[in-house]
Amino acid sequence: MRQQERLAGADFLRATACLLVLAHHLALRLDMRRIPDELGTAARILRFGNFGVAIFFVLSGFLLAHPFWRALDGGGEMPSLRHYTIRRAARIAPGFWVAATVSFVLSLTLLALPLTPELTLRYVSGLLFMSQWHWRTFFPVEADGPLWSIPFEVTSYVLLPVCFFLLFRLPRLRQRPLLARFAWLCVIAGVLLAHLLILTIFPLDDIGRGWQYGLQGGAKEWMPRYNPIGFFAIFALGAWAAGIEIMLRRRSSFWFDAAALLTLAVAGYRLVISPGGTPEAYGWLDIPYGFPVFPLAIATALVSLCHSQRLGRLLDNAPVRYIAKISFGIYVWQEIILISIQRLDPGSFGVSSENVVTGWLQSCGLAAALVLLVASLSYHLLEKPAIDLGNRLTSRQPNRATPFKV
Repeated sequence: MRQQERLAGADFLRATACLLVLAHHLALRLDMRRIPDELGTAARILRFGNFGVAIFFVLSGFLLAHPFWRALDGGGEMPSLRHYTIRRAARIAPGFWVAATVSFVLSLTLLALPLTPELTLRYVSGLLFMSQWHWRTFFPVEADGPLWSIPFEVTSYVLLPVCFFLLFRLPRLRQRPLLARFAWLCVIAGVLLAHLLILTIFPLDDIGRGWQYGLQGGAKEWMPRYNPIGFFAIFALGAWAAGIEIMLRRRSSFWFDAAALLTLAVAGYRLVISPGGTPEAYGWLDIPYGFPVFPLAIATALVSLCHSQRLGRLLDNAPVRYIAKISFGIYVWQEIILISIQRLDPGSFGVSSENVVTGWLQSCGLAAALVLLVASLSYHLLEKPAIDLGNRLTSRQPNRATPFKV
């Protein structure tokens, strides 16, 4: 079975994730006090498009763990960490660095912020993928809030091979799939314990805490519940799902189509019932985005779609595949475009319209078109050349059927 067939459905979930996040940031610009009551529920649900971040983490863990599981099950050595590092850097760094730099410049020009040592520290820590460890640097730049999650994901990129290294050091796990999967569950338990310790040991005071104090105040509101270790628990669930998927090998059945539909419905239901709770939808152990129900549902859907007979291929249609291809650009450029529209046209997103919903929809259409255009340019002019370079530098990778692709 070809790799792309086994991973059917991954493009659909990637596209869904980036569009959910875009919907979230568009909904944040809708004046909830002025919309008709019959549209209130839908608008509040759209605000929980931030669940797309959890989908990204589950999907990344799922895709990147495949080569490690195959090597472990086959009794071989760990995949090349050099190749892993080069491909991850090629995929993430160029697009992130350019978006962060453009946002930093816009912070000083369009937003007219003074160039302070703290603003510079945040930007530099972001470029080094180290902004995730403190609330002061949590948001690397002012004009692109969504960039906070990229350094978080980089932490998961580092922890994934570290945890697999521990498994590879235990000979009894080699060629024993069930035992190895149980060992990974123990890893997840250890990660959750570490997250709980962070909540206990590193509480934050209430001085300057809250979104009324800007992005840094919002970061202080989120932390320590938002921390890289807790997010690795979401990532690790995706990695565990990859191990389960590999154990199923070539099995394909309509039962997997049914299972995928059911788990996608569970994930959708968890998102839909979130209004009324906290905006972050904190779940078990105060991990956001409905943990563990939502990420487990997404992980199970991934496994099921990979082995479905029709649904996975149906969902991975051509438009979805293209959205998935440019999804990283959609994610890192959307807030820059939205803020620019608001600054250049203060009446946008229904602010100055008698019909707030109509005005908001018009601005959303313009914003979506610009986001897709910029994301396409970002992919073809910046991201793809870097990806191709990374592939050339790692072209001698022994297991070419299992690239570190995400």
